[in-house]
Amino acid sequence: MIEIPSDLHPDLVPLAFLLGEWAGAGVSDFPGAEKCNFGQEVSFSHDGRDFLEYHSHAWVLDAEGNKVKPLESESGFWRIGKDRKVEVVMVRDDGVVEVWYGELADKKPQIDLATDAVARTAASGPYSGGKRLYGYVKSDLMWVGEKQTPEVPLRPYMSAQLKKVVTASDVESWAKDLGDLPDDGIAFFK
Repeated sequence: MIEIPSDLHPDLVPLAFLLGEWAGAGVSDFPGAEKCNFGQEVSFSHDGRDFLEYHSHAWVLDAEGNKVKPLESESGFWRIGKDRKVEVVMVRDDGVVEVWYGELADKKPQIDLATDAVARTAASGPYSGGKRLYGYVKSDLMWVGEKQTPEVPLRPYMSAQLKKVVTASDVESWAKDLGDLPDDGIAFFK
């Protein structure tokens, strides 16, 4: 079940499924870069205004699932219009700034995005645009990204399956919803 915070801006209710901390793993594979498994932590938060704040950190994993080195980080802001049109402004650690436009699917928590504008610093690698698909599937956040460069046509390059991270404040909130728990937690289950 998707919880809608009472202080969430009304325009953002259709994006409430994104809210929270997410963690998981995926695969990265693009010509010119080494194919790898990666771990990822993503957060979507809000402060009552009409946008979600987004942060993502990914790192290369070894065969045992240990962090080896950073892969990529990005931050941005997500908005949605009354017509279900989504816009994202994103900056990435490799010197790329993007404006994405897309749409929230009708009657399902799925967002298709495509780049509308790309700006790159001199230090960034070749990149000319991309597409992303985000979906809330069986309580997981799944996404797949495609990218293109002047040398490589649009193709998939990363995908991940992320699980919602349960925090101490989540547990406290659930406990309040259940009412006062007895001092002896075991008695609660008898």
